[in-house]
Amino acid sequence: MKRQSSEVKQSQETTTVTLNTKPIVRALAAVGLFTGLAIGCSALSTFFFTHARAESAPAPAVTQAAPLVTGLPDFTALVDRYGSAVVNISVSGSVKVSGDSEQQFPQLSPNDPFWQFFRSFPMPKAPPSGAIRGVGSGFIVSSDGVILTNNHVVDDAKEVTVRLTDNREFRAKVIGKDEASDVAVLKINAKDLPTVRLGDSSKVKVGEWVVAIGSPYGFDNSVTAGIVSAKARSLGNDSYVPFLQTDAAVNPGNSGGPLFNLRGEVIGINSQIYSRNGGFQGLSFAIPINVAAHVETELLQTGHVTRGRLGVTIQDVNQSLAESFGLKRPEGALVSFVDPDSPAAKAGIEVGDVITRLDGVAVVHSKDLPVRIAEIKPGTKVNMEIIRKGSAQEVSATIGTFKTEKVASADGSSAHEGRLGLAVRPLTPDEREQAGVSGGLIVDASSGPAADAGIEPGDIVLSVNNTPVTSAEQLRALAKKAGKHIALLVKHGDAKIFVPIELG
Repeated sequence: MKRQSSEVKQSQETTTVTLNTKPIVRALAAVGLFTGLAIGCSALSTFFFTHARAESAPAPAVTQAAPLVTGLPDFTALVDRYGSAVVNISVSGSVKVSGDSEQQFPQLSPNDPFWQFFRSFPMPKAPPSGAIRGVGSGFIVSSDGVILTNNHVVDDAKEVTVRLTDNREFRAKVIGKDEASDVAVLKINAKDLPTVRLGDSSKVKVGEWVVAIGSPYGFDNSVTAGIVSAKARSLGNDSYVPFLQTDAAVNPGNSGGPLFNLRGEVIGINSQIYSRNGGFQGLSFAIPINVAAHVETELLQTGHVTRGRLGVTIQDVNQSLAESFGLKRPEGALVSFVDPDSPAAKAGIEVGDVITRLDGVAVVHSKDLPVRIAEIKPGTKVNMEIIRKGSAQEVSATIGTFKTEKVASADGSSAHEGRLGLAVRPLTPDEREQAGVSGGLIVDASSGPAADAGIEPGDIVLSVNNTPVTSAEQLRALAKKAGKHIALLVKHGDAKIFVPIELG
C-alpha cells in the first residue's frame, strides 16, 4: 500500500493601531478598523491497492467547501467617486452659563474653613453667555445644494458653514430639523455639485462591509471601514429609529457623515457611539437611510415630520411575564399604560394586554412596535392581535398623530427664527373632520411676529391674504412675497378671524 498526502499551512498577522485623543462629549459619527480572513483549503489522498490480479479500488470522491471569504475589498474607487460629495460642517452660536461667583469654587463646601476666606475676595462673574463652536459632517444629496446631516450637529446653531473638498465655503440655511430622528436638512447656494447615491437600508445584511467618510476631530474626508454588527438597535429615548450598529471607528466630528456599502450607496447617517471616554470603542450607530430620506422628503415638502401614534406605554415580555400572562413564548409588547382619549383607548386596548401582531406581522420585541407605528400615516386603520387574560383577540385602531415638543420649521429655519415664526403641517383627515374644515395648516409652534399677533399652537391657518393654503411650502412662498404686513385667516377654537401680522 502506498499513500500520498499534501497539507496546506496558513498564517495570519493582525496589526492594531491605537490613537489616543482628547474625548469630546458631542458630535458623534462612525468609521473603523477592519480585518479580513481568506480561507481556502483542500486535501487530496489517494490510495492504491495492489492484488495478485492487479485489481485497483476506485478512489473516494473528494468534496471541497467554497470559501466564505474570498479576499479583502478595495475601497479606492468608492472614495474617488463619492468622497467629494462629503462636506465639513462648522457651526457657531452661544449658550447661557451661570454668573454665580460662588461656583468659582465648586470643590469647597460651605462648612470648609477656607470657604469664608475665599468669599472675602471679589471674584469676577462669568459672562451671561458663552460662544460655542462645533464641527460635523454631511453629504450632498442634490446637485443644487441640498445636504443631509444630524440634527445635533446644527441644533441651536446661529451660523452654519459648509466647506467642500475643493475648499470652497458656503453659508448654509437650515431647511428643517427633526429631533426625534436626529436628521437635519441644509441648503447652500450652489449648482452642479457632486452627489452621493442613496441605497436601500432594508436590504442591509449583518456582516457586510461598510465605509464611513467624515471629519473626525476636524480631519476632513477621513475614510474608515468596518462591518455591520447588528440591525434595528433601539437606543434609549430614540425609540423611533431602528439604528444600524457597526464596528466602524466613530469619533467626534464624524456625526452626519455617510455610511456606504460596497456598491457605493449610502445606507446610513453616522450618528452616535457608545463610549466611556468620548472616543471610539467599537460600538457605532447609524440612522438607516430609508428613515433619513423619509424625513428629508417631509421637511422639504411640509417643514414638519408626521408620525403615527397609538397612545400606549409598553415594555418587553420576559419569561416570567410570559408565564404570568399565558404566553407560549416571551415575546410581544406588554401594555403598562393607555393614554386616555388616544387611538389605543378608543380601540379598547387595556393595561395588561400583550400586543403580538400588527397588521399580520409579529411583534417580537416591544421596541419594534413604536418604530412601526411611527411609520404609519395618521388616519390609517390597523389591525392588532392581542393576548388578554390568556386569550387571543383582534382589535382595530385608527392611528393618530404623534406630536413632538420640538418641531421643524415651515419657513426654513427654527420655529423661533422665521419671518412668520410658525411651524405648521397639513391636517390629518380626522383633524379636518373634527375641525369642520376642508384644508388649511395646523400650527404646531408659534413665535416671533405670529406669536405677537396672538396665534397659538392648535390654531388652523386657512388662508394668506385671501389665498387658501394647503402646504407649508405655499405658506412660506406667500410670506416671502408679502410686504411688511400680511393677513392670515385663522380658525381659533370655533371662531374664524383674520389676524394681521406685521413682518417688518
